Amino acid sequence: MRRTALVRISAMSSRVAGRPIGMSDTNAGPGKVVVNRAMSLDGFIAGPDHAMSWIFEYLDNDAFPDVMPATGAMLVGRGTHEVGKRMVVEDVDDYDGGPVFVLTHRPPAEPERGVTFLSCDLEEAVETARAAAGGKNLEILGADLASQCLRAGLVDEVLVYVIPVLLGDGVRFSTSGLGRIDLEPFENRQSGAVTMLRFRCRRDDPADPTIAP
Repeated sequence: MRRTALVRISAMSSRVAGRPIGMSDTNAGPGKVVVNRAMSLDGFIAGPDHAMSWIFEYLDNDAFPDVMPATGAMLVGRGTHEVGKRMVVEDVDDYDGGPVFVLTHRPPAEPERGVTFLSCDLEEAVETARAAAGGKNLEILGADLASQCLRAGLVDEVLVYVIPVLLGDGVRFSTSGLGRIDLEPFENRQSGAVTMLRFRCRRDDPADPTIAP
């Protein structure tokens, strides 16, 4: 069984590591910046000790097969990248989520095959990864990184798979201090027990007098 786009945090250390990653010379193109994640009904994207096996019990690529082909690259936080390396997922040979970029202030001394480490500022990292996406979507992984991108107004869409489970504790959907982010729902779909919700991030500023109400 193929795994969903959500398990890229683990697949990126296996399938992607088998091919070189390089910077693209193209412009960022029309692709969107998408925060993509699974969430328990009580708002956790990972359980205690970053446990994520509960996702695999409900979700695979057959559930929403259009998501992975629309994604051209991933930008991942360092903590999420380290969690992904500790995870073992079977049957990832058909994984093709595009180039993987990890944003960190402390790149490892030894390079990792298939992963490009970036130590630039957030906006430059997003533009670099978007360029490598070749006109497809850039997926943002990691609670802290996603919160930073949302705060900076760099995210176009939020895609959430709601899993019918209550975890009680773990890693929250967003970090504290995110502040209010207004979203516009534009799609919801059901596949088995999983509900996919999609939102656009609103760009309008209510304080701007040039924007009509």
